[in-house]
Amino acid sequence: MKKSRLFVSSLAALSLVSVTACVTDPNTGEQKVSRTAIGGVGGATLGYLLGGIIGGRTARILGAGIGGVAGGVIGYKMDQQIRELKEQTAGSGVDVTEVDNGNAILVNLPDGVTFAVDSTTISPSFQHTLDQIANSLKTYPDSLIDVYGHTDSTGSEAYNQDLSERRARSVADYLGMRGVSSARIRWQGFGERYPVASNDTAEGRARNRRVEIKITPISQEDVQAAKGGGY
Repeated sequence: MKKSRLFVSSLAALSLVSVTACVTDPNTGEQKVSRTAIGGVGGATLGYLLGGIIGGRTARILGAGIGGVAGGVIGYKMDQQIRELKEQTAGSGVDVTEVDNGNAILVNLPDGVTFAVDSTTISPSFQHTLDQIANSLKTYPDSLIDVYGHTDSTGSEAYNQDLSERRARSVADYLGMRGVSSARIRWQGFGERYPVASNDTAEGRARNRRVEIKITPISQEDVQAAKGGGY
């Protein structure tokens, strides 16, 4: 019952977006989706995305030795990385979106091609795609990377939690083996707590079984704040 209420709430929030999340581009007159509205719904339905960076910013920024991106170009760099990731993963089932009010990138890895059933080993057929993602993370080094594991509601909560953790760690370890600095990466499993679809259908369960890579760009101001103990 609890899962059903969460899913219904998610649908209601998404319905609200369809009504209120559109804004008019002053340059073209076209209707576009508001980043702020998307972020608000994301925060309501998938709270882990807005729960901050795993382990906190200060220690991780300082530990990773990130120099940071100039504030004036951080948005441009994000848009560029998103565009390149979409091109590099086209046709793979990977979904690349903005989250946290446009302040982070979420790369959603589909369960069916990322892992075999009940496995934590990256499928050989998906390794090339994950290599492309790793290359992007190396090309844009001024960011922190959180890897989240999720499952459907099939099986016990304890088993699902363990599986989500092992899959998140598997992806995090793979990125590290491909040259992404391990100091930038943290992982966490959420089990079945955050469905994005109904667990009552096979299609919905497939969508809920996923690993997400959240990329949070770090500005030079963020670095200075971390050095000054501002976080």
